[in-house]
Amino acid sequence: VANPEQQQQQQQSFNTVEKKAIATSAADIPNLSRMFQKVDATDDDILLAITGFRKMLSIEKNPPVRQVIDSNSLPKFVQLLTHSDPKIQFEAAWTLTNIASTEYTRSVVNSGAVPVLVQMLMSGNPDVREQSAWCLGNIAGDAPDLRDMVLDCGALDSLIMNIANPANDSLLGNVVWALSNFCRGKPQPNIDQISAAIPHLVQLVKDSNKVALMDACWALSYISDGDDERIGAVVNSGVTPYLVQLLASDNASIVTPALRTLGNFVSGDDTHTQAVINANVLFKAEKLMTHPKRNIRKEACWLLSNIAAGNSTQISTLMSNPSLISAVIALVRNAEWEVKKEAAWTICNVATGGNDITTHQLCELGGIDAICSIIDVADPKILMIALEAIDAILKVGKQSGRDYMGFVDECDGLDKIENLQEHENHNVYDKAVYIIEQYFGVEDGEDENLVPTINGDTFSFGIPTANKGEQLETHQQQPLQPFNF
Repeated sequence: VANPEQQQQQQQSFNTVEKKAIATSAADIPNLSRMFQKVDATDDDILLAITGFRKMLSIEKNPPVRQVIDSNSLPKFVQLLTHSDPKIQFEAAWTLTNIASTEYTRSVVNSGAVPVLVQMLMSGNPDVREQSAWCLGNIAGDAPDLRDMVLDCGALDSLIMNIANPANDSLLGNVVWALSNFCRGKPQPNIDQISAAIPHLVQLVKDSNKVALMDACWALSYISDGDDERIGAVVNSGVTPYLVQLLASDNASIVTPALRTLGNFVSGDDTHTQAVINANVLFKAEKLMTHPKRNIRKEACWLLSNIAAGNSTQISTLMSNPSLISAVIALVRNAEWEVKKEAAWTICNVATGGNDITTHQLCELGGIDAICSIIDVADPKILMIALEAIDAILKVGKQSGRDYMGFVDECDGLDKIENLQEHENHNVYDKAVYIIEQYFGVEDGEDENLVPTINGDTFSFGIPTANKGEQLETHQQQPLQPFNF
């Protein structure tokens, strides 16, 4: 049996080991766990232990998350969220946040953390509120079912209170980021679950709040992604002019979500589209055609393609901006495929949905040459909208006595259309044959009933006349034919 002096030396040694263990590897987990379990553990002991776990889980490469979970420490972390010492609450929330940011998010949920974290959003300590929001944002962003669980626990109302009365900029930024995760994911949350957040997000946009602006715009884009009810809930808030103003920002991280939100608006009904037009989006969009970020050029063209799929008046308004249309046409000819495709939708929608005047305007700006340049791409859907556009243009030309057929031939469009008589897609083949017979006639000796060779399964595509409301995310990038562009 050790004498008192030896026992005291052993205890001092043990305390030294514990304090050294705060530094943090998986080997320190048993010592840290024992510090929790000591009958006479002081608040300082508990703070030292939870800080050790937090530091251990904060390392950048391969934090020992699995080992911490296997030590059955998570219930203790959750328990410490309601400790009387805010410093311990904060460290516990931070530790859980680190775990929730990994593949083990559900372990945090299964430990019962969510309702307690929601409760801590109303803590008197702003650091505790901020860290709790951060953890809940990680959980909500992990999967739709976890997002719905967080919402069902009443987290939205508490987040909104922190947005309405933020203690500091850091808290506001993290709370709005968490809110954006509450709004994202497929399947989407019911609009009724998140609509209360819209006025607060809109106010942040109106104020151009530098701390939370980007995440506020992303949250609005997630909410407005969908049917007319979702779009209307955001459009009717009056945010449209403020989003359009953001398109002139030098910060691409702001332009991108603002542009996406406006793109969602114009994928809705004509009323929603008109609200965006009335906010002078066409003037702002012209500058985006040459933006250095490819994705911004792509999404700007997607927005324009949906305006071009609107009513005749809206198409006329679009065509009243010739420099903008010329920029779109240039992208059809020269841009990367993802941008080219969206630009092609724009001019083809004008051709198929506009009137004689807008068709003539399109042709005068070089629309025929641009459309003919995409008649040999690999994407059957793009081929179909191009052929539909050529058909519409030739029909107007025939009725008005303008030689658009000659333009098509000069742009090598006729040769390309003739080549499509060998295409494996029946819709492409049928449309190509129709255009040749209707406008160019069938040369002597040519078999009118030529059937294309079909290898393997055939494709079956409808004949789209517009991509109004088509989701940008569902477009699949298609390779270009090697002899083109």
